Amino acid sequence: MIGRTARNLSLGIAVLLGVGPLTATAAPPVVAQSNQWDVRPVAGGYQLTLHLDAPAPMRASLPLLEVDGVPLGVAKQSPDRKTLTLVSTDPAVLKARDVRLVWSGDLGKEAGRNRSIGSAGPTDADWLKARRGPLLPSDPGALGEYKVDTAEYNLGDEAVYLPGLKHRSELRGKVYSPRGAVGPRPLVVFLHGRHEVCYGEPTNPSDNEKPWPCPPGMKPIPSYRGYDGPATALASNGYQVVSISANAINGWDSDAYDAGAQARAELILDHLALWRKWSTIGGGPFGTRFVGRINLQNVGLMGHSRGGEGVARAAVLNADRGGQYGIRAVLPLAPTDFARATVPGVAMSVVLPYCDGDVSDLQGQKFYDDTRYSVGGDLAPRSTVTVLGANHNFFNTEWTPGQSVAPSNDDWFGDEKESPCGAKYAGRLTAKQQQAVGTAYVAGFFRLQLGHETQFLAQFDGSDSRAASAGKAVVRVVSQAPLGLRRDLNHFDKALPKGAVSGKLSATVCAGVSGPARRSGVPTCMETEDWGNAPHWDTAWFAAQTPTTAVTKLKWTGTNGVARVDVPAGQRDVRRFAALTFRAAPDPAGAPKTDLSVRVVDGNGRAAAVPVSAVSDALVRMPGNNDIGLPKNLLRTVRIPVSSLKGVNLRDVRAVELRTDRVASGSAYVSDLGFSSPGLGLSAPAVLLPKLSASSVAVKEGDKGTHTVDFWVRMSRPSIRPVSVYVETNGELGESVGDVARQLVFKPGQVRQKVTVPITANTRDSYDLPFNLVLSAPHDGLLDESFGHGLVIDDDPTPTLTVGNLKATEKAGVVSFPVKLSAPSDKYVSFSGVLKDGTAVIRKDYRGVGDDGTGTADRTIEGSVEPGKTTGEFLVKILDDKVKEPAEAFTAVIDQVDGAVLKLPKTLTATITDND
Repeated sequence: MIGRTARNLSLGIAVLLGVGPLTATAAPPVVAQSNQWDVRPVAGGYQLTLHLDAPAPMRASLPLLEVDGVPLGVAKQSPDRKTLTLVSTDPAVLKARDVRLVWSGDLGKEAGRNRSIGSAGPTDADWLKARRGPLLPSDPGALGEYKVDTAEYNLGDEAVYLPGLKHRSELRGKVYSPRGAVGPRPLVVFLHGRHEVCYGEPTNPSDNEKPWPCPPGMKPIPSYRGYDGPATALASNGYQVVSISANAINGWDSDAYDAGAQARAELILDHLALWRKWSTIGGGPFGTRFVGRINLQNVGLMGHSRGGEGVARAAVLNADRGGQYGIRAVLPLAPTDFARATVPGVAMSVVLPYCDGDVSDLQGQKFYDDTRYSVGGDLAPRSTVTVLGANHNFFNTEWTPGQSVAPSNDDWFGDEKESPCGAKYAGRLTAKQQQAVGTAYVAGFFRLQLGHETQFLAQFDGSDSRAASAGKAVVRVVSQAPLGLRRDLNHFDKALPKGAVSGKLSATVCAGVSGPARRSGVPTCMETEDWGNAPHWDTAWFAAQTPTTAVTKLKWTGTNGVARVDVPAGQRDVRRFAALTFRAAPDPAGAPKTDLSVRVVDGNGRAAAVPVSAVSDALVRMPGNNDIGLPKNLLRTVRIPVSSLKGVNLRDVRAVELRTDRVASGSAYVSDLGFSSPGLGLSAPAVLLPKLSASSVAVKEGDKGTHTVDFWVRMSRPSIRPVSVYVETNGELGESVGDVARQLVFKPGQVRQKVTVPITANTRDSYDLPFNLVLSAPHDGLLDESFGHGLVIDDDPTPTLTVGNLKATEKAGVVSFPVKLSAPSDKYVSFSGVLKDGTAVIRKDYRGVGDDGTGTADRTIEGSVEPGKTTGEFLVKILDDKVKEPAEAFTAVIDQVDGAVLKLPKTLTATITDND
């Protein structure tokens, strides 16, 4: 199998180390090819290159090369994005039959399937007339009392070096200021995502060898100018906003080990360092204008697309560095989450556009799932905001056709009326409608969390309260209230106690989906070939074996089923809470609509029962018809106001029951049962948590047996409670590196643990093999150096190549000089040279096998030995004639060799004997 399995997908060798083609005077020979792809031996293995007729889009999802139906790894895009390359050590690529570009967010879709042709689903009509919550008392999208002044700063295209990128980046931003506001203002930083970098036509196309800075004749795409709506709404209400440019990162991040998350975080902190200077001593482009005007202890971050992963990483990096900035609120907008990081301590709201055609698996859902219980005592609130009818791009006007200065597109392409995301579908939002929703939720979130404007609490508490400016948009919010304002009854991630389930009902804990490898130890939640419809349960690309969210699947065949959760003594008085809540979704294998009753019982046996369908549409399947990534199977909020539990003694609640009395048979997922009230909680950098880092190591391969290499995972300080983190080897592990995936648990006082990785030795000359040890999903800790880098150094001698003289008769046709290798190699051995006449004349007595007889004679001759073999070919064609003549001779001079030892130049003699 090529490159292990899909679960080991990661940055390829070229991406990890920047390995490129050989720098010899001639390009490496093509050793396998079709009309659109080829394979060449290079310094790090085999370079697989796919040639496209048109530029590939620059997407947030990772570009993958799929070989014979198996994703091999992450590809590097050329500056013009017409070629995609990766380097593999697996010689199986030499036998590839089909190579194509696929995207990480789209895996599982039928090859080439157009998203727009999805058919209508059984519940689409329900969502076109979906329930609407009450209007908020104040509209977060409305302009406030301040006029807004704008300005820009540009310190140069390569003003700062980003270690996470290993390149220099621009420092450029657009500033939105409330005119006349007095005193230091909260600061909100916007970071756009991965989009095209430059537009226009280059003056000299040959100059376009680097993706950044833009070559003469081309201009940078001003993605940072695309958020005027939320920036103006915030600034007019007294907030300082800066939207920053990240084109350099977009240009270079295919070289980054983590797809650029660390670099984006570093760029944010570099901008905050500028504002620390400008708001204290002044200087730069603004003089003293902002001195005393910025509160850097009250900072919010919004990141779109890969910028969402960037702002999540920035919040953690800031805490790792001691919390020098008061980052208190993070809003990832349609984000990527390639490495299963957590964002504890700070308020977070993740916006998930239902019709995201780029990050179509809505992987940002995992930020919420992974963070919600990751730290004991975490007082920060968090939520997800699912926006039906919204795509990935249109939140940014510079990514929107008709509004952008550069070419742009609808990422969910197609104008079908039937598809729930087609441009003509009644539930699809126009660009301006989507931007209004974005403005309302971005502005509302930061006004709530940074400004403590509590009139916006209901916007994020799961009650589906609406902002007037969001118009017809259907939005569903899932909320986790701050710890001090909630009482968790059952996470539903472990089996219910014996006796808790009765009647014709089963309750099974599940996690993950069919297809991706998993280490959860529990059954899968879904059988699906389209991972895009399972945001909770599909895998992350750099942490593919970290278990995904565990929930309980209820399945019943009668109306007498009961799943009972008892309320412990001391927690039975629930009068101070506003609602009983849990997350739920219908099982896609069952009916598109189902129902349950929620029954609350007090100490005297009095009870109140509420049908889920009376308060929520969580058990109605979302739009779509099991095709092209739809419907999304997302857990949604069931919220029952405590005030509606009539007749129940709220001082003495003994149990909450989920009953199957509404539908005779059905199946549904449930999670996170508890009582809660909306509130601000306490949000601040999590500086008190220990930081987890993985070491980097190199080891010689060895000659026989299996030995080990030890990584160390260290904590920055001891903890008084256990700290855990998942670790796994990641990369194209080949035959040398063992597959390791497990959870580490640090006992109180313990500060380091060893992770032993088996290395299989051999005696074949091979390529050095880089790989990663990835840390993910920590509990009661923060990720610091979350990627440890490993390198298996090949220590076997390079075999010696022997090529002998040739004797052939005129009638021999294509023949080979004798070629022998002293030992089998894992490398493709190639060598080349030139043919020179002696008494034999080219095209009269012989010619090269690649010479078609037209134009100037081709005197090139190339040879090779395939991996694992000791004999090879060095071919030439002997031409027959009808003339009786003496023996003739010519020479082949080998002047280049790769993968073997041969003293150069090497001159060989070929003797042709006459057959007439």
